Amino acid sequence: MYNRPFFKDILSRFQEKRQFIQVISGPRQVGKTFLMQQVIDTLNSAIPTHYVLADEPSIRDQVWIEQQWEIGRLKVKEKGKALLVLDEIQKIEGWSETIKHLWDTDTASNTNLFIAILGSSPLLVQKGLTESLAGRFEITHLPHWSFVEMRDCFGWNLDQYIFFGGYPGATSLIHDIPRWKKYIINSLIETSISKDILLMKRVDKPTLLRRLFHLGCEYSGQILSYQKMLGQLRDAGNTTTLAHYLELLSSAWMLCGLDKYAKQGVRQRASSPKLQVLNNALMTASGSFTMDEAMHERDYWGRLVESAIGAYLVNSLSKEAVYYWRERNMEVDFVVQHKNKLIGIEVKSSRRKTTPSGLLSFSRHIKPDKSLLIGSDGILLEDFFSHPVDYFLV
Repeated sequence: MYNRPFFKDILSRFQEKRQFIQVISGPRQVGKTFLMQQVIDTLNSAIPTHYVLADEPSIRDQVWIEQQWEIGRLKVKEKGKALLVLDEIQKIEGWSETIKHLWDTDTASNTNLFIAILGSSPLLVQKGLTESLAGRFEITHLPHWSFVEMRDCFGWNLDQYIFFGGYPGATSLIHDIPRWKKYIINSLIETSISKDILLMKRVDKPTLLRRLFHLGCEYSGQILSYQKMLGQLRDAGNTTTLAHYLELLSSAWMLCGLDKYAKQGVRQRASSPKLQVLNNALMTASGSFTMDEAMHERDYWGRLVESAIGAYLVNSLSKEAVYYWRERNMEVDFVVQHKNKLIGIEVKSSRRKTTPSGLLSFSRHIKPDKSLLIGSDGILLEDFFSHPVDYFLV
C-alpha cells in the first residue's frame, strides 16, 4: 500500500465527529479513487461506508443519487455515522442541487452522514460547488505525482521522472515507448480534452483548442505572445479566444500560461504567457524522441528540465503564485509569491542562453526576499525535487 501525503489528512477528517462534505479533485489518473479506497479499507468496520461510481453505462440521474443517499442513511443507524462516497458524480446533471437538498435535510435532523465527492472534471465540479454547495464543503486537490512519490513507489531515477512525468498508471509501459505514448495520448490527453473540457464548456473551435495544446507542449518553457500563437495556428480566431482556451486547458491541469511578474497588475495580465505543461508526460508523449535521444538533445533536455521544475512549482502552489520576469534581454525563469515572500528562481541547464545575470538584474529592480539558482553551480536538481517546495521558499 502506498499512501500519498494527503492520506492522513483525509482519514482524520472522516474520524471527526462533525458531519461534512469532502471534495477530492485532481487530474485524471493520479489515484483519487485508489486513495479513497485506502481510506475506506483503513476505516474498515469503524465507520460503515458505501462507495458508488456514477461513470457506469447504466442510467444515472438525480433519483439515483437519492437512492444512494438513503443507503448511506441506513448505514448511519449501524454505528451512529457513515461515509457515502460518490465518484464522478459531476456527470449527473443537477447533482449539486440534489446533494444540497439532501445535505441540508440531514443537517437539520442531525444525521451524521459523511460525504466524499471525487471528480476528474474540474470545470463542472467547481461550478456545482460554487453555485449550490457554497459553505458546505472542504476541498482537497490531488496534483500530479512528484519525483519523490514516483521514486519511492516505483524506483524511478530523476532522468526517468523528467522524461516520463508523473502518471503512476503508465509506469508499466515505459519500456515500450510507442505503447507508452499511445496510452498517454489516448487515455489521458484526448480523454481530458474531450470529457473534461469539450463536454463541460462551450468550445466553438475544438480543433483549435487541441492545436493550442500541442503548440503549448512544443513550446513549454518558452514565452510566446498570443500574436505569435496566431501565426502558428490555422483558424486561430483572435487572441481573446486563445487566452480563454489556455485557461480551459489550465483548469483541466494540462497546460497553463504563466503571467509576467510586474508590480503593476495590468502589465501582468497583458503580458505574453510563458507556456507550461503541468506534467512532462504531456510534452514527451507528443514528441518524437525516446528517452535516450532526448537526453542527447541538449536543448530539448534543457526544456524538459525547466518544464519539470515549473510543473513542480505550479502543482505544489498554484498558477496564481508562479510567474516569470523579463526586462529587455534579462530574464528570470520563475518568480514565486509565497507566504508574503517574493522569490526569484533561475534554472541553470545546458540550454541556457542567459546567465544568472538575470537574477542580479531582477534583484536590483524588484528586490525579492530570496533568489535561487537551480542546476549546475546552484541547488542540485535531485535535491530540489526531493524536498517540498516550501523547503526552499521559507
